[in-house]
Amino acid sequence: MDLSSGEISTLVFKRVLRDDLGDFSLDRQMLAVFMELDGKTNLGAAAQRIGLNMSSMREVISRLTELKLIEKVEQQELFVDNDFVAYLVMQFSLAVGPVADILIEDEVHNFGYELSRFPSHRVAELVDRLSREIRREEKKAAFKRKMINKIREKGYFNT
Repeated sequence: MDLSSGEISTLVFKRVLRDDLGDFSLDRQMLAVFMELDGKTNLGAAAQRIGLNMSSMREVISRLTELKLIEKVEQQELFVDNDFVAYLVMQFSLAVGPVADILIEDEVHNFGYELSRFPSHRVAELVDRLSREIRREEKKAAFKRKMINKIREKGYFNT
């Protein structure tokens, strides 16, 4: 697997159980990364918890992969559900009026997706972009607050 370029923050890795684990010498940074890789947490979240930039994370992940101490977890992409979409449309309509559907559809297409197959890990970014269309600050703040609560309720921050 080539980790030298491209977006790696959404990738998930897990530790590989090996009998010869004690035969490897890991520096403090490599050990910290190794311990964070639980097969569920993406590299972006792990890097943030450790306090590592993504360039350094890329180097450490490449080295751990070469040593065959970690392996990439193939994830099934999770998409937003109909309940979330309906809530998004309703809240955005309250903030901008009847053009909400069109603005949402346009923004989703700008991401390169269809609304019915919008990845849950990008939903906070979508909400942020949509909020830029709301002119009145109090409506913008209310929209963001309600959507963040819905994102947390759905567990989309953890994907």
